[in-house]
Amino acid sequence: MNKSSFFIIGQHAVIEALKNPKRKVLRVFLTEESKKNIHRNSPNTNLLDDVKVYFKTKKELDKYSTKENLLHQGYVAEVEHLENESLKDFIKENKNLTLVCLDGVTDPRNIGALIRSAVSFNLDGIIIKERHFPSESKLMYKAASGSMEYINIFTVSNINSTLKNLKDKNFWVYGFDGKGKKDFTDIKWEGNNILLFGSEGSGMHQHTSKYADFLVKIKIDEKIESLNISNSAAIVFHHLSYLKKRVD
Repeated sequence: MNKSSFFIIGQHAVIEALKNPKRKVLRVFLTEESKKNIHRNSPNTNLLDDVKVYFKTKKELDKYSTKENLLHQGYVAEVEHLENESLKDFIKENKNLTLVCLDGVTDPRNIGALIRSAVSFNLDGIIIKERHFPSESKLMYKAASGSMEYINIFTVSNINSTLKNLKDKNFWVYGFDGKGKKDFTDIKWEGNNILLFGSEGSGMHQHTSKYADFLVKIKIDEKIESLNISNSAAIVFHHLSYLKKRVD
């Protein structure tokens, strides 16, 4: 295996990687049945062109997923990392952006599920601290269900300085906090926005929350203390997508 490569597993993760012209897929390990499924899903395109394909039994593929206790579904691929555009260039070339910033969110399943929701509702990108981003996690890729191929991931060395720079470039920063005074649905969402989410356990770091222009909340029944980060994000993303469609 190359130093720059890693393995991903699962039907959607592997098939979407094969569809992405920007993703270098080095090897694919399939069962006979999963090969048939690939051809059924893309009858007009041979996704396995120019890729080394190896046929394995389900049991032989289990070794790639046993440690994480995941279902490979007969799909394993060795891939290289995507080359993402820099955040600086991206915001220079685009306007009316909505970016998600994750402060202290480290669980690969939560990150993957959040990315899946972000792609589903057309968010523009994810900002995350470089050392918190599990870039080669099978758990994250499986939870993202192929969505890793369709969103910009901006890894940064320092969240606070990144937020400061974005504020200087006319971004509004909305920190999601159960103690926020306003419900997020009461906000008039316009211009460039940052959705700042903290970890489930401790929320946003205190020094990071100071960069939020507004602290907003998601109103839930008082019997429930909080929602899973990926569930919270999906609620917000859906609402913003709905508002955008109304404007369009």
